[in-house]
Amino acid sequence: MNESLPATQLYLISPQDVSGDFPERLARAIDAGGGLVTAFQFRVKDIDQHEAARLAEPLQAICAERDVAFIVNDSISLAKRLKADGVHLGQKDGDPRQARDELGREAQIGVTCHDSKHLAMEAGEAGADYVAFGAFFPSTTKETEYHPEPGLLSWWSQLFEIPCVAIGGITPANCGALVVAGADFLAVSGAIWNGDEAEAVKAFASAITAAN
Repeated sequence: MNESLPATQLYLISPQDVSGDFPERLARAIDAGGGLVTAFQFRVKDIDQHEAARLAEPLQAICAERDVAFIVNDSISLAKRLKADGVHLGQKDGDPRQARDELGREAQIGVTCHDSKHLAMEAGEAGADYVAFGAFFPSTTKETEYHPEPGLLSWWSQLFEIPCVAIGGITPANCGALVVAGADFLAVSGAIWNGDEAEAVKAFASAITAAN
């Protein structure tokens, strides 16, 4: 973690389509943040591993060049194949202990915990490197069933050292309350990729600074 940056950093989540000019867009987004973007999640559904690996290769290289963690969504096996920096697991995607065994001690393992203190504590006990709560706001990226309050982030950050990630419909306009509540990372997708990615990252940087 870069101590000169705000305590809350950006965790970019890919759109479903990462073909075409997306590698250039990813590079622009990361570069616009001046170090604010510290992780990127490769979240591409319903394709085989060979195709996923082909699409991931340029994105992984961009992240490596910029010291941004490259995290694979859902699939421990794909993360292992790519030698990714880590994996993000939903509640039905496997156990953090299995991921640790497969990916090694240095891997970053995150777990979706919805709005549940219990699931988050279980994830921490199982060796997760971060827990993700959400969706805090309505999301256009995926259907959301759980809607925690920002106070959940405050509760977690006061009691545990494991970082927490806020996810779900987060924009520069609404992120302030999550920053104040103690989110270590804001996981964002639509707010970045549905417009000018560089301007969106700069807007997040301004909003995070203002909230601090």
